[in-house]
Amino acid sequence: MKNIVYFDLETQRSLSDVGGSNHKDQLKVSIGVAYSTKTEKYHIFGEDGMNDLVDMLLSADLVVGYNHIDFDYKVLQGYTILELESQTNNLDMMVDIQQHIGFRLKLDSIASSSLGTGKTADGLDALRWWKEYKQTASNEHLMKIAEYCAYDVKVTRFVHEYGIEHGKILYDDKAGGTAEVSVDW
Repeated sequence: MKNIVYFDLETQRSLSDVGGSNHKDQLKVSIGVAYSTKTEKYHIFGEDGMNDLVDMLLSADLVVGYNHIDFDYKVLQGYTILELESQTNNLDMMVDIQQHIGFRLKLDSIASSSLGTGKTADGLDALRWWKEYKQTASNEHLMKIAEYCAYDVKVTRFVHEYGIEHGKILYDDKAGGTAEVSVDW
């Protein structure tokens, strides 16, 4: 069986905290989540588990994410000397869709149209939860980040599976309707 690893991560800092998008390797990971079709389980990684996450990505037959090449991999570069993009086989769904339609879509737009469900929060919530964790040391805040990140991984996985099954994905168009784009995943 092919081992597809779906993953996402949340950061401790925002881009404005580190001086912009040229410093993504300084964002620091709060929580990373991966789902492996080999184990059929979600794996949750704290910052001290980044080597294990990198090993999981390197051992995958295919890594699937949403904006993971330009964002998540750049953040992970702060934890490894390995060049993740060139050492893994990737499907960045955001990049693939953008190449077809000429602009970026949010994962939430695709999920709500294709799956009938959207995201549960956004990255700003995860940053706030991280700050609350640092202030209180309450694991409740870390659990919120982990749940949010795991749900994003689940949505990413289901969008990918929808695209495979239907040969297309749906998204909210700018006029308030639904549009579609063919995919060959």
